[in-house]
Amino acid sequence: MTKMIVRAALAAMSFSCFAGAASAGPIESACLRSDRGAANRALCGCIQQVADFTLQGGDQRRVAGFFKDPEKAQSVKMSKSSSDDAFWERYTAFSAQAEAYCAAQ
Repeated sequence: MTKMIVRAALAAMSFSCFAGAASAGPIESACLRSDRGAANRALCGCIQQVADFTLQGGDQRRVAGFFKDPEKAQSVKMSKSSSDDAFWERYTAFSAQAEAYCAAQ
């Protein structure tokens, strides 16, 4: 059932028109500013689209910080905090969906 919901959301995203939006989201902006060679407008925009469907604004801003300082991600992953554990579950679900949806970018 959950897989069907995710597939439906991803299918809906593929028909959404996000091109031409006035401003980029926090993840797209951080991705474009990153020093990663594979970063481009299409890929970063795709990742932001997945984030818009899977993460709340606070989580998006937190993930955006990982682009600038990857050690933040490691700290959250290793944390013993229940709120960090819950965030990490949301983050890994988002990451898997972004990887699957944006692989062709």
